[in-house]
Amino acid sequence: MALADYPSSVEEPRAPQEPQRCEGPLSLEQIVAGGLCIGCGLCAGLAGTDRVRLVMTPEGRERPVAVAPLSTEEIERINAVCPGVRVDGADPATLPPNVATDLIWGPMQRVFIGHASDPALRHRCSTGGVLTALGQFLLASGRVKFILHVAASREAPMRSERRLSFDRASVLEGAGSRYGPAAPLVDFGAVLDRGEPFALIAKPCDISAVRNLARIDPRVDRHLRYMLTLVCGGASDLTKSEDVLARFGIGEEELSLFRYRGYGNPGPTRLETKDGRVFELTYQQLWEDEAKWMIQPRCKICADAIGEAADIAASDAWPGGGPTGEDEGFNGILVRTRRGAELFDAAVAAGALTVLQEIDCREMDRLQPHQVRKKRAVWARLAGMRAAGMPATVATGLRIEACARLNTLSENLLEARGARLRSKNGRLGEPKAVPRD
Repeated sequence: MALADYPSSVEEPRAPQEPQRCEGPLSLEQIVAGGLCIGCGLCAGLAGTDRVRLVMTPEGRERPVAVAPLSTEEIERINAVCPGVRVDGADPATLPPNVATDLIWGPMQRVFIGHASDPALRHRCSTGGVLTALGQFLLASGRVKFILHVAASREAPMRSERRLSFDRASVLEGAGSRYGPAAPLVDFGAVLDRGEPFALIAKPCDISAVRNLARIDPRVDRHLRYMLTLVCGGASDLTKSEDVLARFGIGEEELSLFRYRGYGNPGPTRLETKDGRVFELTYQQLWEDEAKWMIQPRCKICADAIGEAADIAASDAWPGGGPTGEDEGFNGILVRTRRGAELFDAAVAAGALTVLQEIDCREMDRLQPHQVRKKRAVWARLAGMRAAGMPATVATGLRIEACARLNTLSENLLEARGARLRSKNGRLGEPKAVPRD
């Protein structure tokens, strides 16, 4: 019996928009409708914002809209780089010979528990401050001219914007988790046009997009020296943040600060208003109701949330996968590539990072059990999407089928049937991208 033939007793209403399979490349509308878009902005960065514009949708997602007809060549180029259409594992050319590849965690040279050496930075940042410390070290050591990352918008602090940082203070300003939508690659072509060496700190899907672009644009390998990422639990809709505002009865226009984490590990979610009022939630209060996580559809089918294509990935390091209280801040540090190893060793030698212990991948399983579950589930979820007639991400070099073999047949069928049903009722797709009123 084929997967699509399995019956379901649950009524399946029509999706908000029904993307159809096509023989050629997917249009922007099909990518969005299929739930494949994460809003990285690279399509706008390639076509130009006069042809592709990102809009904030009613669902609280940044999504591309073609404002002028796109040629077949432009659509093919967008498909070639879109991390919703294609996600690959690490480029073998970036890895040392005979690197070990773990079935779940992928290729890596070493794994450590550590943190930023500067106590103030460690306290201020999310978790242990490793990515911020590395960004500062890259600038101080002259390895790069600037860091491309995201930070809270200065005009609308609940929202995130792409930032170019040329000094340590600016990197620190961007420290901390940004759970809502962000488009760090919205003008990536212009960033490359600067012709200067730089580093990228971004989500794994953003790294995948840039790795895809490197295959067709030699400027990426020429100018982008380091790619650093977080082990990602998913990006929430802006409506998740708006739900926090509603809890306190304040409007976005009243905000002077919206901080998701930091000033402790995990630290409070803190809101400050222009008239001096302060509101806080604990990490547990922010995430206690899973029904209100409002994770974007693309995150639920992510084949690489652990940053296999990056040079270094940093994770939370909570036994069991979540905090039980506050601590000093510790990161899991996954050193993957030759460049990543050189950077890590130099940062430790310079005193930018403190290493507490070397660990193995089974310890990472204990610290990040939800990533293990996702890696084992994603092959079946993508199969369920295809069975529903939806386009699905093509994932290569990420061992997702081998990971699915760790499950029982019934476990894989449950994941696949669930994804098929969610695809048909619209929960793994999206309505047409339109701007908010």
